Amino acid sequence: MVSRLPPGWARAKLGDIGILYAGQSPSAHMVNEEGRGTPYVTGPEQWDGRAFHKPKWTTDPRRIVPEGCIFITVKGGGVGKTFPGITAAIGRDIQAYQPSTELDFQFMLRTIAYRASEIIEHARGDIPGLSKRHIEDYAAAIPPVAEQRRIVARLEDLSPLIDVSRSELHKVVPLVGQYRLALLRSAFRGELTVDFRAEHTLEPIADLLARIEAPEQTRGGRAPTNEIIAGRGGISVNSPGTALADGWAWVPLMRVARQETGHTPSRSHPEWWNGDVPWVGIPDANRHHGGVINDTLQTINAAGLANSAARLLPAGTVVLSRTASVGYVAIMGREMATSQDFATWSCTEALDPRYLMYALLSEGDDIREFGRGTTHTTIYFPEIRAFTIKLAPIEEQREIVRRIEEALARIDRVIADVELSLRLIDRAEQRILTRAFSGQLVEQNPAEESAQQLLDRIQKMPTAPLVTAPKLPKAKTVKTDPTQALLADSADWPDKGLTFEAIAKRVVLPYDAVRDALFELLGSASPSLVQVFDEEEGRMLLRRAAP
Repeated sequence: MVSRLPPGWARAKLGDIGILYAGQSPSAHMVNEEGRGTPYVTGPEQWDGRAFHKPKWTTDPRRIVPEGCIFITVKGGGVGKTFPGITAAIGRDIQAYQPSTELDFQFMLRTIAYRASEIIEHARGDIPGLSKRHIEDYAAAIPPVAEQRRIVARLEDLSPLIDVSRSELHKVVPLVGQYRLALLRSAFRGELTVDFRAEHTLEPIADLLARIEAPEQTRGGRAPTNEIIAGRGGISVNSPGTALADGWAWVPLMRVARQETGHTPSRSHPEWWNGDVPWVGIPDANRHHGGVINDTLQTINAAGLANSAARLLPAGTVVLSRTASVGYVAIMGREMATSQDFATWSCTEALDPRYLMYALLSEGDDIREFGRGTTHTTIYFPEIRAFTIKLAPIEEQREIVRRIEEALARIDRVIADVELSLRLIDRAEQRILTRAFSGQLVEQNPAEESAQQLLDRIQKMPTAPLVTAPKLPKAKTVKTDPTQALLADSADWPDKGLTFEAIAKRVVLPYDAVRDALFELLGSASPSLVQVFDEEEGRMLLRRAAP
């Protein structure tokens, strides 16, 4: 049901009061990030709310839209997102709406953004998207132009207040994360329990260890490394020898916990899966990071255990993801098995499992320093088997855990309050927009030209964009000799050369033409280009031949 309009307002199809340009993507090899050609807009991710960033450029613009357009995302995950346009080429996922100059541009930008969900409602289908017709046929509520300007002015007065409030609240989340890490690290410096040590007579951990046998470890595997890698919190690779609080000691984890890993039963045997044995994978550790895992997304059965290196580990076992997503830490709430992506520790009575979990968490992202690899870090077993913990007396371990969890509960309440405040701000902003676009935010003046009079005037304007959009400029076709283009470009190559992929991006020509030209130059009697193998980077490069 169409809502009743305020006095002086009128409805108009967007296609009757503006032009809609559809995008067309240029050839992929004609797109660059070096600033050559025409700015090229592909989606809302290039707009940060104030300006365009991460710009793309094209030397083959199939569609160039003029200044004064509103960009609307019509395909992909951001359907309906709206942002101000620039003179640019646009891809297929974007359409550019140019409202009549008789309308207030900022009002049209804001009202289309606000009504985007209604426009999308008219375009329901198996594949989310908006067609040109969906946008042009949408009937927007248009106030008198003077009221449009008052609405924009009022929103511009209120928006900074909302933005500042939201921005300040968003700052709390990373600060809370920093506080959480600082809390954990202070706990493993002994600072959290100074008063506890002063008020209690505690048995030094060394005395407790003298009475407890080391747990039996699995046989085989690589030996612990002798390298020392100092941690930032409660864990290091081997002891760095730094001083600790009274009664504490640097203790190898394998002295107080049985260290193991897991395995993945063969996926080619589905009969080994979906049993009654919980099996911890990376997604489980992610979901329960810093907590207890009681249920897992996948399970195996007794046959899966028997036919793999997976082993049923006891409740209370601490798990650390050591590959792919390094650093997830959790405790098993009951008997479970794990994949090989984990290192696990089943603790003796000298080590509280929660104390170990918080010691690992106290390393934060710095735990990657124990691993190797830049793109995909892995902590290998020579380092894991050399893990050494700052171990407090057992009574102090439990007190540290209690105080950490008490503080973390307060932190969680702060986060909950921030999230509630953000939701309230969103609701307040939505109420303001609802009032703005229903004629309730600013005063109305019956003496002003009505919206219908404005629309009638737009219809009669000889230059009104009402029938067909003008033809858009197309890229000029310039015949370029690929061989000469390569030779000319090679004068600017670095001395050590470039990969073929880098050259293909620099030379604005079809991929096959660049490849064929390179083969021709390399195979000539007096080659102008040569291939060299870069041993440092382990790849083949091309460079100009020596004169």
